[in-house]
Amino acid sequence: MAQKDFYAVLGVSASATADEIKKQYRRLAKQYHPDSNKGDPKSSDRFKEISEAYNVLGDAEKRKQYDEMRRLGAFDPFTQRSARPSGARPGAGASGAGPRVEDFDIGGLGGLGDIFSSMFGAGRQQRQTAPEKGQSVETTLEIPFRTAALGGKVPIELEVNEECPTCNGSGAAKGARMMTCPECSGRGVISFGQGSFAVNRPCPLCLGSGQVPSEKCPTCNGAGSTRSHKKLLITVPAGTDSGSKIRLKGQGGRGLRGGPNGDIVITFQVKPEADIERDGLDVIVHAAVNIAQATLGSKVSVRTLDEKKVTITLPPGTPNGKRFRVRGHGIVKDGTTGDLIVEIGVTVPEKLTAEQEKLMKQFAAAGKLEY
Repeated sequence: MAQKDFYAVLGVSASATADEIKKQYRRLAKQYHPDSNKGDPKSSDRFKEISEAYNVLGDAEKRKQYDEMRRLGAFDPFTQRSARPSGARPGAGASGAGPRVEDFDIGGLGGLGDIFSSMFGAGRQQRQTAPEKGQSVETTLEIPFRTAALGGKVPIELEVNEECPTCNGSGAAKGARMMTCPECSGRGVISFGQGSFAVNRPCPLCLGSGQVPSEKCPTCNGAGSTRSHKKLLITVPAGTDSGSKIRLKGQGGRGLRGGPNGDIVITFQVKPEADIERDGLDVIVHAAVNIAQATLGSKVSVRTLDEKKVTITLPPGTPNGKRFRVRGHGIVKDGTTGDLIVEIGVTVPEKLTAEQEKLMKQFAAAGKLEY
């Protein structure tokens, strides 16, 4: 059968982000899931096709290899013109029956068959029996500014693959027997290609095991795993900045054939807060004062990150934008403590009473200022 473009299968562009691919896969999987389309073989085939595409594009390393193959024309029937085994005549494979994808070495990357085998995890006649680590789940978590600065705990809810509680991961209904997979005839792999090229991949029906249950588990429809919502309480380290990541080992997707679970990778996004910002380990607080306070001098109180109050003294004639540093009240990280920086913003009244306007004019006249 002809190999379809996995990006086209999911209906996303080749430049789509990991989150965009994940969202599109979830939407399509929900739409074409066999449980929602019972008796419709086309939906079942479409679901397998979607799952196959996401198995590659949803994994960063597999996607990288797949993109490289697309770039090098591995799915182009005319690839043979620019890449063929050393010493072989055009159009001839090892058996003389036509070129095979595994015969070609492109750009020093090795045989395409080797690369595809590493991508899809399948050999030419080898059943998938080795344990395989579950898929890692990546997500972005928005956290409050003060939680990021001081550290704390933030709840999060994720959707992950977990072992089906009904069949304990076997995929079989109670009392069902295991039989040879009709899709791959027990090989665990099926061939796909374009034109005269062919390569093997894990069977999407038995997931490479070579066997399927005579009756599927009603809960997971034979998959052995179910999608579930997982609630976690995430510990945010003090001094966390936007883009920082943490990895929760073993909390991700369920492993295959006894393999370990995948991980959860969380990227933090710090939510901005009004009148406060960060500069390294220093915290900048914006304090507003009126003209009289700035001109005559005054005392200004501000709150630190941990809600303590500190008071600074403004000298007469403090200009707009003037900064005052309070030592030791910034962010603490790796044994180092930043400072609290108070930036003064002089505010100008939009309206004056008649008396205020009179006094302001007198002030201007005394200073020989034009108005």
